[in-house]
Amino acid sequence: MTTKARLRALVELADTGSVRGAAERLVVTESSISSAVRALSAEIGIALIDRDGRGVKLTAAGQCYVEYARRILGLHDEAILAARGEADPENGSVRLAAVTTAGELLIPAALASFRARYPGVVLHLEVASRNAVWPMLARHEVDLVVAGRPPDDLRKKTRVRAVSPNTLIVVGQPSAATNFEPSSATWLLREPGSGTRSATMALLDDLDVRPPLLVLGSHGAVVAAAGAGLGVTLVSQQAVAAQLDSGALVQIPVAGTPLNRPWHLVSQLTPTMSTQLLVKHLVAERGLGWRPISAVRSAAS
Repeated sequence: MTTKARLRALVELADTGSVRGAAERLVVTESSISSAVRALSAEIGIALIDRDGRGVKLTAAGQCYVEYARRILGLHDEAILAARGEADPENGSVRLAAVTTAGELLIPAALASFRARYPGVVLHLEVASRNAVWPMLARHEVDLVVAGRPPDDLRKKTRVRAVSPNTLIVVGQPSAATNFEPSSATWLLREPGSGTRSATMALLDDLDVRPPLLVLGSHGAVVAAAGAGLGVTLVSQQAVAAQLDSGALVQIPVAGTPLNRPWHLVSQLTPTMSTQLLVKHLVAERGLGWRPISAVRSAAS
């Protein structure tokens, strides 16, 4: 088994929490996973896993090592894509990750437009919470991320290529707007790790209120719950444009809103040629709503 295969076995073991789970993901035998991890342990001279009842768990050293393993695998995949893209960008591959709302709102039209022009480029998309997509970029597991502003610890390691407008407003059923009181209304929250959830909690702190909260598992569930009258929610205005136009939802004036939270298109410092092709396409197609970061800075100065 190659070193790459051993590293992959360790990563899958960490992600699934069991030898069986790792074997099922990689479509190999459980003994292959165990042998791979033992070989890695022998190679570096320290135990990476411990027995935990009937299962196994990573040692402290294993938890440290597996984060390097993720980066090594991500860089290896990126190197392959970079080499292929350098030779023929229009027949390369791009790995994207997007937070849920962006994945529903921006990505479909963007990828459809790009694929229509460059059908030879293979696109891979992961949709997850902001707590998941930024580590993917840091570990070189993806080439581009579409989300809010990148975390401070990634600013010098990545580059913002473009931004797209995103305005957060409070919405609810028309009846919810009558005599609205932020402190007594039920506020619908996204899942933990959501950027919109964090913005909502910050808004409530600024308002100095502690209203009833109801947590739902996704953007779609929150919007549906608001439409059903379960409460109000802070949401992307662009994402609920159809509901606002139909009158199913209305914007509720709340101090401190609307909030300007533009989407950011963020890449590695040195993106692959196919990734550059996608970025150039997005900013060139005005109808997609992306503006190059250089234009935004010029407008602000």
